[in-house]
Amino acid sequence: MILGCTGQDGSILCKSLLKQNHRVIGVSRTKNTGSENLKKLNIENDIEKISLSLINQNEIEKAIDLYSPDTIYNLSAQSSVGKSFDKPSETFASISLSTQNLLESCRKTSFRNRIFFAGSSEMYGSSKKLINLKDHKNPISPYGIAKTNSFELVKLYRDIFEIKCMTGVLFNHESILRSDQFVFTKIIKSAIRSYKNPNHKVQMGNLNIIRDWGWAEEYIEVIKMIANAKIPNDYLICTGKGYSLKTIAQKTFERFSLRWEDHIQINRQYFRPTDITKSVGNPIKLYEDHKWKSKINIDEIITRLINSLHD
Repeated sequence: MILGCTGQDGSILCKSLLKQNHRVIGVSRTKNTGSENLKKLNIENDIEKISLSLINQNEIEKAIDLYSPDTIYNLSAQSSVGKSFDKPSETFASISLSTQNLLESCRKTSFRNRIFFAGSSEMYGSSKKLINLKDHKNPISPYGIAKTNSFELVKLYRDIFEIKCMTGVLFNHESILRSDQFVFTKIIKSAIRSYKNPNHKVQMGNLNIIRDWGWAEEYIEVIKMIANAKIPNDYLICTGKGYSLKTIAQKTFERFSLRWEDHIQINRQYFRPTDITKSVGNPIKLYEDHKWKSKINIDEIITRLINSLHD
């Protein structure tokens, strides 16, 4: 059962599980809308899609009783950090309250299978060094605060009620399904448009921020691995390498023999009230426990996105 089946990660996870011949129950807030990603992956008719409100605990309990899933993946949430400043109540409901309702539903229905929760690097705020799982959390957005609350709830229910739940703390990850709302895709599309139209200009915010950028399809395989590990545990899902948006812009525009400075205009209107300067994770725990490390580097991510978007 995949909560948030129509988002980037949910859609890719659906496809991955279908390839393994799993029966997939896709859960979204509305049954008949928001399936663009499922259509792009050509799997819209291969999953059993149901509508369910994670704000309604009774609905969750009924769904768990009806389907008795082997694994529940909770990838459902308001996913924009910027939007969380404008709509904090919606953000807390979609993350914190949903986590609480799902965990409590599992406790009340005596659900004994596995539940994966998607965490976020936003929990840790800025860090000059590589971030480790047990580092001090310093969220500086409503989104980050909600994800921190969710993380602690999952740990509490695992330790106190012995529910097999875990959080995969996801650092930034991209795919061909990302919209222009996400800055990496915005840079790629801007470079393509500038190549086609030398006069094209685009306005962006702070390009000096440094993030740990991964490839979504690779991270989905890690999510499955964590969810099915013998001992439920929390992990950071990251590459261990950080790049600034300015570096990504430079690398991308150079592919088209262009200078990013000629096409990107910095507009402080797009700066967030608080901005994480640097966020790069340490993937050592994943390697020590599961021998996993990221194989798809930043240049390959740029290449894949350009190939998918450049017609």
